[in-house]
Amino acid sequence: MSDTLTPDVIGRRVEVNGEHATVRFAGVVPPVAGKHPTGGSFIRPNKVNFGTDFLTAIKNRYVLEDGPEEDRKEQIVTLGNKPVETVGFDSLMKQQSQLSKLQEVSLRNCAVSCAGEKGGVAEACPNIRRVDLSKNLLSSWDEVIHIADQLRHLEVLNLSENKLKFPSGSALTGTFSALKVLVLNQTGITWAECGSSRHGLTCRKMPASVGTCACGRNAPPATASSSAKDHTSMWMNVAKVLRCAVWCPGLEELYLESNNIVISERPTDVLQTVKLLDLSSNQLIDENQLYLIAHLPRLEQLILSDVGISSIHFPDAGIGCKTSMFPSLQYLVVNDNQISQWSFFNELDKLPSLRALSCLRNPLTKEDKEANMTRQLIIASIGQLKTLNKCEILPKERRTAELDYRKAFGNEWKQAGGHQDPDKNRLSEEFLRAHPRYQFLCLKYGAPEDWELKTQQPFMLKNQLLTLKIKYPDQLDQKVLEKQLPGSMTIQKVKGWLSRLLKVPVSDLLLSYESPKLRPHDDIKLSLDKIKLENDLQSLRFYSVENEDCLLVRW
Repeated sequence: MSDTLTPDVIGRRVEVNGEHATVRFAGVVPPVAGKHPTGGSFIRPNKVNFGTDFLTAIKNRYVLEDGPEEDRKEQIVTLGNKPVETVGFDSLMKQQSQLSKLQEVSLRNCAVSCAGEKGGVAEACPNIRRVDLSKNLLSSWDEVIHIADQLRHLEVLNLSENKLKFPSGSALTGTFSALKVLVLNQTGITWAECGSSRHGLTCRKMPASVGTCACGRNAPPATASSSAKDHTSMWMNVAKVLRCAVWCPGLEELYLESNNIVISERPTDVLQTVKLLDLSSNQLIDENQLYLIAHLPRLEQLILSDVGISSIHFPDAGIGCKTSMFPSLQYLVVNDNQISQWSFFNELDKLPSLRALSCLRNPLTKEDKEANMTRQLIIASIGQLKTLNKCEILPKERRTAELDYRKAFGNEWKQAGGHQDPDKNRLSEEFLRAHPRYQFLCLKYGAPEDWELKTQQPFMLKNQLLTLKIKYPDQLDQKVLEKQLPGSMTIQKVKGWLSRLLKVPVSDLLLSYESPKLRPHDDIKLSLDKIKLENDLQSLRFYSVENEDCLLVRW
């Protein structure tokens, strides 16, 4: 690299030792005594990579050098320690080397900085439809426009990790007319006017600058003492989503991850064709900002992962009603947020077209022992949902989830004024807000009966033990014994325990039982001691033995 610098070097993106930076100064600076301000570095021009043009990068990446014919007959690729002979690889490489046939180009991290000679791209590779230009040295939309203007079939463009200034002019008519997918992750793009006081926004720091000194002396960068006004002006030149969208009348997918975006203005004449919008990792977005994009007519997929959102509310829709917002939204992603209230999912039931939801790694949806119960509650809360966290919701799972939900909150429903007779239903407003679908579930499956609402004891050993009295009708000298035995204990095991206790062979023992609950039916002349426990393989519970019953032992 020569020490000679072009006049337009200021503002250029450059590469130094694998790191990307922006040139803020070029020229000779006299030495200054004292400590130098920080914030930039001075580099000799011959140590800086100013990049290459688009067409040269394509040729370097895809064009095969001519060589002896015999060298290209066989291609050997090593996988691990084993050489593998490829079949058809040579023809594939030849096809890729024919630039006019290229339709997809990946030039990620290839130091592309400009379009190159005018018309050169259109002549060499006019059929390109998909271009990945992420993490390059493009510094302005002007160069992007010069490239795209020569690719009339361009449908997908990835410009992630490029710091692009807004163009000096507007894009030519039709430059991005075929573009359907635009990826602008980590580009520093803003939504509308950054720095506008009416939105309460503040400027963010620019990336580290590189001052380039022709003489190579150590000296402070010229921008070290620049004013706040200059700093704000610098960011005013950064591209804006709503202004760039004007160039793309047919845009269907827009990716804006990790840009610190604040949605400050409602898109009216732009983004009307967008079906997918990715706003992931923009931590400044909140619930109120979402209202500004809630009326995009064709928006089907909205990705809001890692934006810090904890709540959402659709004020235009009451309990059991659908909102007019996000009319076409079918798939919502809210992974890695701060969702901790069930009201969030109750509100999502108001979205008329929602069919799929992903809500992983939130406080309410952590992967723990209650994860399955959480899934069932979400399914019961959003009636039209077909897929949850990329797992299909089958009809059987929905039915089970809704029935369990109906039963789990049955007592709360009854205490809030619920009644099996619809005419006597007087549900409180508080209950309806907390469980907006409960009334619908009662209509679908019927109101819960009283027997369904009995509180079941937890399945613990102490709740499964029967307290029994042990009597010996033929052995009057034996004292009555009180003992706790599991209801699941078989008659055979009961006899074994009694055999050890009484020192009587198991084969001699005859068991029966009596129950206080049978006493009112004495007029039936039932011989209580003839309720025999004859099948050794059956349990006490099988014979309906209950607490306070009396076990009769004979031998």
